[in-house]
Amino acid sequence: METEEAREAAEFTLPRSRLANERLHAMVPGGAHTYAKGDDQYPEDLAPVISHGRGAHVWDVDGNRYVEYGSGLRSVSLGHAHPRVIEAVRRELDRGSNFVRPSVVEVEAAERFLATVPTAEMVKFAKNGSDVTTAAVRLARAVTGRARVAICGDHPFYSVDDWFIGTTPMPAGVPAATTDLTVAFPYGDLAATEDLLTRYRGEVACLILEPATHSEPPPGYLTGLRELADRHGCLLVFDEMITGFRWSEAGAQGLYGVVPDLSTFGKALGNGCAVSALAGRREVMERGGLRHSGERVFLLSTTHGAETHSLAAAMAVQTTYGEEGVTARLHALGERLAAGVREAAAGMGVGEHVVVRGRASNLVFATLDEHGRPSQEYRTLFLRRLLAGGVLAPSFVVSSALTDADIDHTVEVVAQACAVYRKALDAGDPAPWAAGRPVKPVFRRYV
Repeated sequence: METEEAREAAEFTLPRSRLANERLHAMVPGGAHTYAKGDDQYPEDLAPVISHGRGAHVWDVDGNRYVEYGSGLRSVSLGHAHPRVIEAVRRELDRGSNFVRPSVVEVEAAERFLATVPTAEMVKFAKNGSDVTTAAVRLARAVTGRARVAICGDHPFYSVDDWFIGTTPMPAGVPAATTDLTVAFPYGDLAATEDLLTRYRGEVACLILEPATHSEPPPGYLTGLRELADRHGCLLVFDEMITGFRWSEAGAQGLYGVVPDLSTFGKALGNGCAVSALAGRREVMERGGLRHSGERVFLLSTTHGAETHSLAAAMAVQTTYGEEGVTARLHALGERLAAGVREAAAGMGVGEHVVVRGRASNLVFATLDEHGRPSQEYRTLFLRRLLAGGVLAPSFVVSSALTDADIDHTVEVVAQACAVYRKALDAGDPAPWAAGRPVKPVFRRYV
């Protein structure tokens, strides 16, 4: 029997976005240039195509305005079209963006980055996270003379390159011989990691992981990894794509006081502009340079890696974080949001089913069924109700542009969604409220 809530949800439609998605699929494999932005990640026919954004809000081509979370897959931490960033970009565009020799902006950007992340001694810029994580792996292999890479298997993504993609449920096109060189260790378990390093004694070039995730690292864990890497002669690599700036301006390494051999930054570094960074110890990084006597390493060489406007954006971001206390603001906003969502969920009787997790500056949510298991069907129901209420939230990752009013509105919409969630749980079937095929995980073997 069709419910009133199901009828209301069905009335929220995005005809122009639907047509734009069809046009995208006709020309772009998957309909998006990032799998996590695909329309399969949203309820059927409810994947907004964005017209523009400002601050914490975006507008779709149908004219709807949303409070947005997880902006730019966590990259737009200051909000869209941030004036200090835009002004810095505009200033450099007027001066030219790319030359046959390094720009003085590259000097300034490197100095600013190394002042912000003082645990690093050298830095090289690129355009995306995969560039720099793969460069870190190559450098670790060259420095150690070893072929195996040990990844933390509890973390969802490191690179689009074969050394990682071969380990996912989408390994098509990756030779098995390449995948065999990547092994995995569990987060937070030093004994298991030592067992792995012992099993592959003298073979592992590096341990690579996100230093923190949706939970704090266990006491002594990162220090223990540092000691294990030293004892077994491999490098320790921190993937700080998410933790960079959101944990502290100097990333998780700055917060927890554990210094990796190499680290990679991106996302928040450019507030949506394409810039990433590989940073690390001088003696390791210099192997990709010209001032050593050993065999050269092809570290990073990208045509657009040092475009002046992206480096200017990065410097403006770092200045803004330092002068305006952005990291602290992200945490405060996240704490307010998490408390409100948890209260709303509990008030509607679904506190054990709509679960907010993570550090306050990097919140995600889980949607659990009547048995407490993760459910894509219930996620679909929840996302549909959020969208209808003007909240675009594949996660609850905040930007500093959010206001208290934005969060209050979000919590109100969450409460309405949770009321429907409770009815679906009582009925034992979310399908009438999901109103179409469920959203799907990014990594899956078949369409």
